[in-house]
Amino acid sequence: MAAASVLSSQQGTFDCQSCGACCSYSAEWPRFSTEDDAQLDRIPEKYVASDLSGMRCEGVRCSALSGEIGKSTACGIYDVRPDVCRACMPGDEECLMARQALGLPV
Repeated sequence: MAAASVLSSQQGTFDCQSCGACCSYSAEWPRFSTEDDAQLDRIPEKYVASDLSGMRCEGVRCSALSGEIGKSTACGIYDVRPDVCRACMPGDEECLMARQALGLPV
């Protein structure tokens, strides 16, 4: 990732680069919805689902995610990631839901 996403809260510190839960929670989650054609054209084709509806996933894990969940992760397209990925913030409801589903501390 180009910039670390970190949030400190009463529950602890959430660092996207040591998590990756939101990117490996559901193949249905990384859907394109508000992106315009110019935004979508910047995402490398190898990371886009064959039906063009969202990010390509391997199982439930986004194909643009590298690393080990809960240890060290990075987004291969961080600078051009879709809006749905930009909207997920460390420690928000979606983050905590994904972390819990993957057995990571919330």
